[in-house]
Amino acid sequence: MTASTPARPQPHGRDAYPIFRRITTRWLDNDAYGHVNNVVYYHWFDTVVNAHLIEHGVLDIQQGQTIGLVVETHCNYFSSLAFPQNVDAGLRVTRIGSSSVRYEVGLFAEGEAQTAAHGHFVHVYVDSQTRRPVSALPPELKKVLEDLE
Repeated sequence: MTASTPARPQPHGRDAYPIFRRITTRWLDNDAYGHVNNVVYYHWFDTVVNAHLIEHGVLDIQQGQTIGLVVETHCNYFSSLAFPQNVDAGLRVTRIGSSSVRYEVGLFAEGEAQTAAHGHFVHVYVDSQTRRPVSALPPELKKVLEDLE
């Protein structure tokens, strides 16, 4: 590796994530190659983050004043996942800004110690009516996010 060559991403261990959510794969998640299609991983990222926020009472998708819009996504793949298989999704927050948050999600095959894939996405929190970034994250939301750092 030269100074200009970035290090190749490596799988993460379970200890990199403070919380987990179980995901059950579905028949339709598999593609023609017999493994979960890449687009499904992004569905899982969105589900893990938003379910956590909803369960903690800081995201109301129908009536909330503040919502998070995805402005950046990324995923690294290390090994295949496929139906029928359970997946454990680890969640953490690595950056909290004034109106943005970087979430990282690690996807583990049930019982495996290393991520099959991991990635991130960035939410910019906006006013649900104007769609303009908020000046500061709501305090209740910020507290839930800090618990994931």
